[in-house]
Amino acid sequence: MTRVLQSERRASASGKVHSMVVFVHGYGADGADLLGLADPLAQHLPNTVFYSPNAPERCAGGGFGFQWFPIPWLDGSSQEAADQGLARAAEDLNAFLDAKLAEENLGPEALALVGFSQGSMMSLHIAPRRNAAMAGVVAFSGRLLKPELLAAEAQVKPPVMVIHGDADQVVPFEDMSRAGNALVAAGFETYGHVMQGTGHGIAPDGLQVALSFLHDKLPK
Repeated sequence: MTRVLQSERRASASGKVHSMVVFVHGYGADGADLLGLADPLAQHLPNTVFYSPNAPERCAGGGFGFQWFPIPWLDGSSQEAADQGLARAAEDLNAFLDAKLAEENLGPEALALVGFSQGSMMSLHIAPRRNAAMAGVVAFSGRLLKPELLAAEAQVKPPVMVIHGDADQVVPFEDMSRAGNALVAAGFETYGHVMQGTGHGIAPDGLQVALSFLHDKLPK
């Protein structure tokens, strides 16, 4: 049984809903952490509704935030627990996306995911394995999990934008090229942007690139 994800909703600027962006937050954060990105994006995506759910579990490593799945090197969990957590969280997030698309009367082609860190890992994991392709995925400062399985398990190939800071000390910058290479090899339309001098975060130039990608891929 899937777990219901709690989420805030930011209405479209125009009052019309032609597309939906879902923010997928990182380890130890919550939905509110990324929801503020809706403000600059909405100015250029007036017909887009925004959601930013909390991950389904409190962080195993303590604190007040949430996790999509445990991370062994941070919380001492096993790799088996991490794999099981990923699989269960994927079901939860997919159920959330399906429910919100139905509520907004939208098809999958009107959906984009914007992930950060562990949220990017989730987004890059579920998007290729859904039954229908979404409009696109923006993955900030993340990693492609199980790249060796991507080509065999991909059901659809939505366009992907990977964005990473070259001074990231949390998720290594090298993970950007690993993800990009695997996506390209599997036949995905793949774009990349390096935020120069940026650590584990989202710089203005990265947000601008993400906006351009979303503006291009989402229905108007």
